[in-house]
Amino acid sequence: MAIEVFNRRENKYRVSEQVMASLQGDLSDYMSVDSYNEEQFAYPICNIYYDTDDNRFISASLSKPLYKEKLRLRSYGVADLDSVVYLEIKKKFGGVVNKRRSGILLGEAYEFIQSGVIPTMKPYMNEQVLREIAYILGRHEVKPKVCISYERRAFFSQADPDLRVSFDTNILTRRTDLRLDSGIYGKQLIQPNEWLMEIKTSKNYPLWLARLLSKHKVYPQSFSKYGTEYAARLSETTRFRAIEHKQEEITKCLIPLSAQ
Repeated sequence: MAIEVFNRRENKYRVSEQVMASLQGDLSDYMSVDSYNEEQFAYPICNIYYDTDDNRFISASLSKPLYKEKLRLRSYGVADLDSVVYLEIKKKFGGVVNKRRSGILLGEAYEFIQSGVIPTMKPYMNEQVLREIAYILGRHEVKPKVCISYERRAFFSQADPDLRVSFDTNILTRRTDLRLDSGIYGKQLIQPNEWLMEIKTSKNYPLWLARLLSKHKVYPQSFSKYGTEYAARLSETTRFRAIEHKQEEITKCLIPLSAQ
């Protein structure tokens, strides 16, 4: 059964393909490849993020509060309505990430989020998590806002399974056709030859990992996939409105031909 509750710190690093390849070689001395990667170099992950009309969750998150939360639906690969996917609450308090999730069929998830009515319990569901999500749905009217997919290569520590290192690339986003059963496509969020590395652990880094980061000159950077997409969208909207305003000002200054 997949782990349904996580409590850990997540630090992020943006690295080139060359650095990623070198790091991967060094990590193999201490870590094993994720089971999803045994038959493929990188496996696809697809997410739908839910938010309110006024983007309350992501706006609050970008203000860097002590506490923040996100609601998302995740699949490993392209799902159909009968696929088991994961409905997740991701909270962050004081730098510690708490992720709680429940397995649920994709069709059940769509209906649950729309109605707020908890589905009949099945063996693959976590009732407590679904009740927590129902509480959120009762307080906030949410809708799908963005689809974010990417390809992941992940490792876990041979000595401490709590320690995980993942590399994400080909991060694609879209704000239309917001369904996990609609396939993988969208606009690139980072450069195609760039990888987002995440180190996830509830403990301090082991000495060997700190040395590897120093060796490859890799330094942490604050990066949120949803946050970066939302900030870019706001920037584009602001720029578009500025252009529209400028065009209106130019139009007002023109002398109508009929007045000449």
